[in-house]
Amino acid sequence: MIRRALLVGLSAAFCACAAPDDVTYRPAAQILPANIRKIAIRPMLNKTQQFGLEDKLTLRVRDEFLRDGRYSIVPESDSDGVVVGTLTRYILQPVQYDAVLTPTVYKLRILLTLQFIDRTANTILWEEPNLEGSLIYPASTLQGGLTEEQARESIWDQLSRTVVRRVLEGFGSVTGTSQRAISDQAPPHEPPAPPPKPINPNPY
Repeated sequence: MIRRALLVGLSAAFCACAAPDDVTYRPAAQILPANIRKIAIRPMLNKTQQFGLEDKLTLRVRDEFLRDGRYSIVPESDSDGVVVGTLTRYILQPVQYDAVLTPTVYKLRILLTLQFIDRTANTILWEEPNLEGSLIYPASTLQGGLTEEQARESIWDQLSRTVVRRVLEGFGSVTGTSQRAISDQAPPHEPPAPPPKPINPNPY
C-alpha cells in the first residue's frame, strides 16, 4: 500500500509539473542597469517639415514618465541616463473620398527614432528606429470628425506610452516599423500600354 501511494504521489507531481501553465516560457523583464536611477528627457529633435511637433511630444513623454513614477526625472546634468528622440517622418494621407473626390478620411503616421544614453559610461545603450504612432480619422467636416491637431494629440499619447515602455521594459516591449513599409508617396500612375501592333499588317 505504501509503495502504491508513493507511485500515485509521484505520478500526480509529474502531471502537475507537465501542466502547460507551469512550463510556459516567461523571460525575465529587461530593466535598466542598476547605476541608472535618475533619467533626463532631452528635447526631441524634429527632422520633419512640420513646425512645433517636438515640444508637445517632449512634454507628453515627460508627463508619462512622471505618471509611471519608477524613476526620478531630472535635468540632464544631474541624470544617470538620457532619453533621446528624433521625429523622422510626418505622413498625412487621404484614404477615402466622397463622390466629388473630397477627402473624407485621413491616415496620419508619425515616426520616431529613440535612443538611450548611459551618461556614466558616455555610451548609447540602445537605439530603436521607426517607432510609429498612427491614426485613421474622419475629416473635421464630418460628424464626429477630427482636426489634424486633434489627431496629433492622440498620436502623442500613443508615442509617449511607447517611449516609456521601451525604456523601462527593454528590447521586445515595442516594435518599430520596417523601413520598407514607410512611404509618403502615392503609387506612381503608369500610362496604359499601347495596343500591340499586328504581326503582318499587309498580308496581301
